[in-house]
Amino acid sequence: MPVQLLNPDGLPKPDMYRQVAVASGARMVFLAGQVARDAEGRPVGTGDLAAQVEQAYLNVATALAAVGGSFDDVVKLTVYVVDWDGGKLADLGAGVQRATAHLGVDLVKPITLIGVVSLGEPDLLVEVEAVAVLD
Repeated sequence: MPVQLLNPDGLPKPDMYRQVAVASGARMVFLAGQVARDAEGRPVGTGDLAAQVEQAYLNVATALAAVGGSFDDVVKLTVYVVDWDGGKLADLGAGVQRATAHLGVDLVKPITLIGVVSLGEPDLLVEVEAVAVLD
């Protein structure tokens, strides 16, 4: 089964991995974990969980748009939060609400929230993975 790999415009273009993989057939889309980076790879919202959540969700939307999808096509999200505890729920929710307001779509999806010790770079507080199915 052929797989298209790409780093779409509007997202960082890392050398070591691709942001999006699209498998032909059922058009399932598996996104690399999206973090609080702008299109040039610069940090967004350092130390601010809500701002980082918002940017990660916006990056998910950007990646999906690059392959003709949207959050309407997302079937599963996995969210990794550094040093998770219930006290961070309000900031997590605030970031999702800000992304919802910006995108104008329903971001409530099946989700797995996983607390982790750290992520790939020391300033990152959250990473969001998405799986989508397109027509």
